[in-house]
Amino acid sequence: MSRRWIQNPNRCADEYLDGIEDFIEFARRHNPGATRIRCPCRRCNNTLWETIENVGFHLVRNGMIETYSIWSLHGEQVDHASSSNAPRVDNVEPIVDPNDQVMGIIQDVFPFASTNINQEGEDDVPTPIDSSEFEQYEKLLKNANQELYPGCESFSVLTAIVELMHGKIKYRMSNLCFDYFLGVFKRMLPTDNCLPKDHKHAQKVLHGLGLSYEKIHACKNNCMLFYKEHETLDTCPIYNESRFKMTSRNRTTKIPQKVMRYLPLKPRLQRLYMSTHTATDMRWHKEKRVDDDVMRHPADGEAWKEFDRTFPEFAADPRNVRLRLATDGFNPYGVLNQHHSTWPIFAFPYNLPPWKCMKKEYMMMTVLITEDPGRSIDVYLRPLVDELNDLWTNGVRTYDKSTGRMFTLRAVVMWTVNDFPAYAMVSGWSTKGYMACPVCKEDVTSGWHAGKVCYLGHRRGLPWDHEWREKDKEFDGNTERRLRPREWSGDEILEQLNRLDFAPFGKTVSRTRPSTHLNWTQKPMFFELPYWSKLKLRHNLDVMHVEKNVFDILVGTILDIEGKTKDTIKARLDLKRMGIRMGLWMNRDSDKARRDLAFFSMKPNDKKEFLKFVSSVKFPNGYASNIARCVNVDGGKFSGLKSHDCHVFMQRLLPMGIRHLLPEDVVKPIMLLSRFFSQLTAKTLQRTDMFQLRHDIVQVLCKFEMIFPPAFFTSMMHVMHLPEEALLAGPVNYRWMYPIERLLGELKKSKRPEASFFPISGFSSFPASLSAITSAVSLRRHLSHRRSFRTLPAVANSSVFPDSSPADFSLLRPPFPTPEMSDLIRCGSSMTTAPSSDPPAQLAFAATAPALLDHVVVGPGASQAPASSASSVA
Repeated sequence: MSRRWIQNPNRCADEYLDGIEDFIEFARRHNPGATRIRCPCRRCNNTLWETIENVGFHLVRNGMIETYSIWSLHGEQVDHASSSNAPRVDNVEPIVDPNDQVMGIIQDVFPFASTNINQEGEDDVPTPIDSSEFEQYEKLLKNANQELYPGCESFSVLTAIVELMHGKIKYRMSNLCFDYFLGVFKRMLPTDNCLPKDHKHAQKVLHGLGLSYEKIHACKNNCMLFYKEHETLDTCPIYNESRFKMTSRNRTTKIPQKVMRYLPLKPRLQRLYMSTHTATDMRWHKEKRVDDDVMRHPADGEAWKEFDRTFPEFAADPRNVRLRLATDGFNPYGVLNQHHSTWPIFAFPYNLPPWKCMKKEYMMMTVLITEDPGRSIDVYLRPLVDELNDLWTNGVRTYDKSTGRMFTLRAVVMWTVNDFPAYAMVSGWSTKGYMACPVCKEDVTSGWHAGKVCYLGHRRGLPWDHEWREKDKEFDGNTERRLRPREWSGDEILEQLNRLDFAPFGKTVSRTRPSTHLNWTQKPMFFELPYWSKLKLRHNLDVMHVEKNVFDILVGTILDIEGKTKDTIKARLDLKRMGIRMGLWMNRDSDKARRDLAFFSMKPNDKKEFLKFVSSVKFPNGYASNIARCVNVDGGKFSGLKSHDCHVFMQRLLPMGIRHLLPEDVVKPIMLLSRFFSQLTAKTLQRTDMFQLRHDIVQVLCKFEMIFPPAFFTSMMHVMHLPEEALLAGPVNYRWMYPIERLLGELKKSKRPEASFFPISGFSSFPASLSAITSAVSLRRHLSHRRSFRTLPAVANSSVFPDSSPADFSLLRPPFPTPEMSDLIRCGSSMTTAPSSDPPAQLAFAATAPALLDHVVVGPGASQAPASSASSVA
């Protein structure tokens, strides 16, 4: 029987699925009555036992081990005579001794404690370790060499603790549960065993592995940290507030008002060079990256290259680290406390190759703020900025295990990525009001329409001789003679900052320029970095949130959803005040005013048809969540759409769902907007495509101005400077919030945040395992003193490709094929389908979407870029 299907990379092909069925039948025949068999998928690796149904699902999701062509572990007899001349193939990957792995970790943490490196060259001189570090090394070495109990050869004390801690975090075990089972294991073992009695003592054993954190007290008003020069104070010098809470006189321990956890960045960057594999990968951006016209990595962007030209000394050593910072707030308590918000700040090393760059194993938490800091986030960023300044100026001596030499590691923050509210907190530029656009700044066109600030004037981006500049009634009633908004450099922003008088810690600010829109009460900490004004890009607009908000505005308006549409009574009255588009003015019947349905909104029957179409669509497993659950056909609206649902909806469903339900003049710009996001979020970008998109988005927004009322153009509709940022910083998937949202989603689901820092595949992944065992426990400790969590029903978050259940296997293909499923496409992310008699129920629209979009032309002389062949799926 041929088993070439095991090598087939398309796990949705008929050949592969039929092969799985043959394997299941083989396993049932050779293991009669067995309910569980070894799972030969790439993740289980024939070491875990699963039910036969789960094994079939795992083989579809993970794939079978490519070398497991002889099913010897499932009852197949090996013919030694016929296979004597064949080369030997190991069916199972070799299992590494856990004790050797733990010793490798210790040697990586203390590279000079157990080896004597004596090579020539200045950079080869080892850095001496102090007595405290040597004591920690001796304790860890003692636990690594000490038997778990007399006569035990397979586990040492340290190996047993690491294994147990890995299981605790992998399966989200509480501390109480862990203490219980640890006590059970201790009673099971011989009485003279050395296993710790509880979780607290196990943590003490692992403390020597490093990656600890600092507790820094803060004033209750967020005005200062008791840090460095203020470390010994007991009261705030600004507001004279006490550092500690009022407690009973009998209590000896003082409780601080607020505590910030700071996780030093230097040791975490050093650990990346303590493993041979990661040390080599940290030079990928310089040594293995292909430098051509295709942008695949942030190193292909103009900002990275300009920084190398500006600071050649830094760029000379490819081991110097380029960082991205990101932050967002989340409530780990669900509905128990809606007002609480925890703000972690993460650092991402951009040196790594694309397949590792955004993995959660390399997300380094640097700051943990236990409450919403608001505008005072710069106060909490001070320790991080101080360390970044030191990393830029002096660096830190680091051991590179791939070369066996010491070098001076330096680091730079290339940019930050946040959603729009956090953008204001980190950058200091207010994202509300008349100058909310952080790119156009004071040169933005804004006005008061329908009871809120709206942003028009997109014709400024058109060529000077474009005919739309002369039209008035089709737009806002005026002709457009102005040039496009100016571009602000970092030096100009810094000069603008220097003209401001900053009052200390939240008091009134005296501005020397009243028109300036800066909302700082303190100078933002990031502007104290010496290289910050030289960077072309400092803060990124998050494409994920921009796309979601644009989708909400657009769909809410064309479906005329109450509370979400921008076509309100105030918007109609605003049109009359401006004297434009008489067809949309309010109609009066006797003494009542009536708002007729606009031409850009669907009629009730068309709306129901559109919602039925959306609810009937089925996606391949892992591509998107079940959007049909979010559709309320009778209510005529959507509810519960996640960010990734909007991402898929905007690029795949919306253009095809509206093409026969709205006028052609409305459909064409919406389809162009859909293609804009599809090309922008591709994994690889062409510079020529980005220049074309920058031109096309101006055409689309101008066309929208001719269709929708001014109230439609919120700050999210205006902030379309995304192609410019892609030219500077490279592909979008390195600069959006999906990785952060996925991580925060796991923290909220697990209720044990340290689980997100521990590798699922085992503790052989060095950077992740060390973070899990030592540093990430800070977030757990922050949450442990609060009220216990209540188990809530899990909600599918489609921004991740979540681990599915065996029931989800039927969405792709039932355990055995049925005629009803024969038309459903068996594909991964290609989204092509077989012909069907019921198009709405299938995905045939995806195959025709690029062809239709290529024929859409908006405005005179508008040229369209070819559709990108690589569409990104978060």
